[in-house]
Amino acid sequence: MTAQSKINFDLQGHRGCRGLMPENTIPAMIRALELGVTTLEMDASITADGKVILSHEPFFNHEITTQPNGKPVTEVEEKSLNIYRMTYEEVKTYDVGMHPHPRFPEQVKIPAVKPLLSDVFIAVKDWCKKHRRAVPFFNIETKCLPGTDNVFHPAPEAFCELLMKVIHEQGMEKKTLVQSFDFRTLVYLRKTYPSLVLAALVEPDDEGTLESHLQALGFVPEIYSPGFGRVDATMVAACKQKGMKLIPWTVNEPDLAARLLKLGVDGLITDYPDRIR
Repeated sequence: MTAQSKINFDLQGHRGCRGLMPENTIPAMIRALELGVTTLEMDASITADGKVILSHEPFFNHEITTQPNGKPVTEVEEKSLNIYRMTYEEVKTYDVGMHPHPRFPEQVKIPAVKPLLSDVFIAVKDWCKKHRRAVPFFNIETKCLPGTDNVFHPAPEAFCELLMKVIHEQGMEKKTLVQSFDFRTLVYLRKTYPSLVLAALVEPDDEGTLESHLQALGFVPEIYSPGFGRVDATMVAACKQKGMKLIPWTVNEPDLAARLLKLGVDGLITDYPDRIR
């Protein structure tokens, strides 16, 4: 049994706590800890100099980014700001905390940059030591797709090795799980790092079934994480029968959370840990 599997119910803060703080930033992770999450969910992207940073997109999203010259990034230009073609020193010149988010008006606006994953680990461990709290788990999504290998990110093998290097250097193997929509990532990690906890992410409109997803993987992951609308009693029963935890995303309404809890899910991923608690 892994340490992560011992959690009775896993409340995961999506991108830290995206509804309350700038996503995938150290302040978002610390605020999520203050709200009592058991796992910090986050996204990993790779810079031109091989640094692992927190970023949901491998470019600077127009909804959250201010350029070094103080102007907001436009939707037209966002994909030209390819993080995989920038050094981390360049990445740090873009602010991702001050631009008012059109879909999350409660977000606190503070200056923030996309942090190194190593700095996130350090900041969280320091906070937990200061507050005498156990270090949470880290659910890290590999942001890669077959169609954008070596354009917006390395191929899965190289991506995974860069990620695992940071995890090993920080001594966080037992506190980290990796999730992905790109099953190539999960297949490589299961073969190369068999003790690592893995989660299969599934889009709401994915035409596959639980069985077809497991067949595509070739193994049963520790966690199955579909969009919440896919969850029903049949899926809950199937996951339990296979020994998988079922942790849907992204659940932001208390009534929905209550319904899913009643069905028997093992955790929830939310932008608003304060609401769901």
